[in-house]
Amino acid sequence: MAATATTLRRRRPGALVAAALAATLGLVACSSGDSGEPDADGAAELECSTESVANEQWRAAEPVTFSMLWTDWPETPVTEQWQLFDEIERRTNVTLELTNIPFSDAVEKRSLLISAGDAPQIIPLIYTGDERQFAASGAVVPLSDYVDYMPNFSHYVEEWELGEMLDNLRQDDGRYYMTPGLQEVSVPVFSLIIRKDIFDEVGAPVPETWEDLQAGLELIKEQYPDSLPLADGFEGASMLNYASHAFGTVAGWGFGNGMWFDEDAGEFVYAPTTDGYRSMVEYFRGLAADGLLDTESFTEANDGMGTVTEKFANETVFAASGASGTVQEFATALDAAGVTDYELVQIAPPGGEAGQVVEPRNFWNGFMLTADAVEDPNFCDMLHFVDWLYYNPEAREMLQWGIEDETYTTADDGTISLMPDYTLGAYNLNPEGTIDIQTDLGFASNVLAGSTESRTLKESYNQPQFVEYIDTVLSTRTPRDPFPRAPLTEAELEQASLLGTPLQDSVDTATLEFILGRRDMSEWDSFLTEIESQGLSTYVDLVNGARERAADQD
Repeated sequence: MAATATTLRRRRPGALVAAALAATLGLVACSSGDSGEPDADGAAELECSTESVANEQWRAAEPVTFSMLWTDWPETPVTEQWQLFDEIERRTNVTLELTNIPFSDAVEKRSLLISAGDAPQIIPLIYTGDERQFAASGAVVPLSDYVDYMPNFSHYVEEWELGEMLDNLRQDDGRYYMTPGLQEVSVPVFSLIIRKDIFDEVGAPVPETWEDLQAGLELIKEQYPDSLPLADGFEGASMLNYASHAFGTVAGWGFGNGMWFDEDAGEFVYAPTTDGYRSMVEYFRGLAADGLLDTESFTEANDGMGTVTEKFANETVFAASGASGTVQEFATALDAAGVTDYELVQIAPPGGEAGQVVEPRNFWNGFMLTADAVEDPNFCDMLHFVDWLYYNPEAREMLQWGIEDETYTTADDGTISLMPDYTLGAYNLNPEGTIDIQTDLGFASNVLAGSTESRTLKESYNQPQFVEYIDTVLSTRTPRDPFPRAPLTEAELEQASLLGTPLQDSVDTATLEFILGRRDMSEWDSFLTEIESQGLSTYVDLVNGARERAADQD
């Protein structure tokens, strides 16, 4: 698989082992099992040389090496010199051996590695749903069998009341095969960023609904006739995702398998066949027709944010999709363009006919373990390690900020500040620093940081305006209820893929054509007939059959 991934081996001398930490940890057996083989219930008992306790530092009794898949972002390519890996080893006695894949086609290469049996043991950046195909084929570990060895994970699932959501990850055999990053507060990562000063200038309030937004955009268009004031920059996938919930449907990045649970009917329906999906399409079609939507931003590739940022700087776009870091990106561009006295605000996703509803976001990216990990003689240590790495609060702070009193300090009130020599350019923190903790040291990485976060940690590196965004979402928006489980068997997954993939391709194409005005809305029924001819009924029946089966199990 040389053409697919490269491997970076990391070895560190024994001098880096912190004996003082080891002295504080008792070396005790955490179970009395034999070889780690599954028992009659499917779970496995392990013999562990170290004990893992929630919210305490864990450390392997002897040096161990585990392999991990690492996705390289173009702007932050991993280096062997990153202090992140030294600090992980210093604290845990674990050396990480990395297999590197590029961000540009990470999902495809990850799948190839796992399917070929060449993947490393630890697979990060797994979002809920990513694990289904690998779980069905037995390529990954059923982590639910081993949660007794993951006390940090169990602690925060209980403390943050995420047990019901976790149960929804169970596959057809009743197990779950990934553990997600856990978020204490549920707020959408991507939403709408507006030039509030421009909205104020034209007399438009901060929009609470999509109708409010349209009214504001119309006023802006009158004042700035050459503008196309609303943009996305992610082929529409971001905006349609956070907009869809207000219309009572799913779309864009959140389309998933395309299913929407109809509470009244008590069954799944295909989202594009719902009235809510059509209403959403008609809304954005109207914006495009009135010159309020930058349609180019609905056709650009996901790396097209540069163009939207330039339009923000040129003051031809005044509202666009983005996350907290995008606010800083827009601000930097406006500063460089000489624009002064602007105010950028990330607002709560506007509401609509389905209410002030947002997508539940208490889960973020987590990890899987490949099936051969259980053959590792240090598998128990591996479970303790990933539990510490992903869910221990001190580990999470280290992954984000680095080393206390070296790269950052913590004030009496809990405020975290970078030391004078250090900066975090991605969030414009301490810009006068000369050492970037992300690009130079590996902390605040896209692979590991941000996965599991308390509200305090999330707020620690974001600007005050993002704290206001969190407060606004929590006080004015309601997360949509999770859908019922509908896990498919391996054979059903294959059938669902054969049906669902071409269906989604047709939906994506038609959605864009309708929004951009290339297809008249009078053809909507013809569109529904087209997807029905692609086996839609069979697909819907397949998912509802799985839902009924899961309900019987529950």
